[in-house]
Amino acid sequence: MSSLGNLTVLTGPSGVGKGTIVRKILDSYSDVWLSISATTRHPRSGEIEGEHYYFLEKEIFQEIIDKEGFLEWASFSNNFYGTPKKKVIEKMETGINVLLEIELEGARQIRKSFPDAFQIFLAPPNLFELEKRIRGRGTETEESIRDRLATAKKELCAKKEFDAVVINEDIEKAFKEIEGLMRLKKEF
Repeated sequence: MSSLGNLTVLTGPSGVGKGTIVRKILDSYSDVWLSISATTRHPRSGEIEGEHYYFLEKEIFQEIIDKEGFLEWASFSNNFYGTPKKKVIEKMETGINVLLEIELEGARQIRKSFPDAFQIFLAPPNLFELEKRIRGRGTETEESIRDRLATAKKELCAKKEFDAVVINEDIEKAFKEIEGLMRLKKEF
């Protein structure tokens, strides 16, 4: 058995429960590391360098792009976001399993840059339930909710691109299913 860690990608629409699943995995397994993204945006209050993001100047970020130093990257609201390849590889080389919680386009890029990554799509039972969850947060404007649901419809059309699809009807069941899928890939 290889001592290399695995790379698992978790994708799904906003509000589907990715963050909750990730926290449960990190709380349960000491040899799983959540990849930290790099960004060119300024830190928000309470965000810590190297814990929440790696905060980079645009010129530095562009240099890393030019050297193919990201597994995936994107531009959003005049800022760049990306997954530093070096950090992921370093963790995997020490036997740590790496987990990425990223958006659909990032997952598609990872499929090209790291084809051995195991990709899981977390889906809601239906759009009505997803809307209920997003509204239940109480943090979104009506326009934002409409935008998130429109994006979710597009993302759900892509779920067949993934190695596995998990329906989050119940968070504990979804967690157990994802945990099982990751175990199949490599024992924790």
